Amino acid sequence: MITIDKMERLSKMKKLLVLGVGNILMTDEGAGVHAVHEFWKEKDTYDDTLVDFIDGGTFTQDIFYLFETYEHVLVLDIVRAGHEAGTLYSLDEDDLVKNEKQMLSLHDIDLLDSLDMAQMRGHRPKLKVVGIEPDKIDWGTQMTPALVKAFPSFMQVARKQIETLLNE
Repeated sequence: MITIDKMERLSKMKKLLVLGVGNILMTDEGAGVHAVHEFWKEKDTYDDTLVDFIDGGTFTQDIFYLFETYEHVLVLDIVRAGHEAGTLYSLDEDDLVKNEKQMLSLHDIDLLDSLDMAQMRGHRPKLKVVGIEPDKIDWGTQMTPALVKAFPSFMQVARKQIETLLNE
């Protein structure tokens, strides 16, 4: 049964939320947030009736309610999987659930729990993650040289995912 509240929510739903996650005070940990800041500079390229770009910071479950108003959520974050720094990843929710050794930064549990909470409230968006393997996580506001070098490729993969999700 679809309630009036749910119909109103669905009519206001946007296609895509791009959520940059991380801590910009911890070197490579901030890669996802740095990416969203770059997308803000390109905002005129995208139809703001379809997509929003949000700096999720260190991401807590407090923002789960945002997920209810999007068909898709694209998370930009670091992924620690033991590969060379700068390695890029494109993951679906199933990849995060099935591969317990794959760590999506420090935010994976909050992210999956937030999706579950959104589902309990009536809508669970489809999740996609674009990640990058960090070199170092330590105090500092700049990414390491390895991530600075890989960052344009990270942005390109994210742009391609945005294009794909907006055209679904």
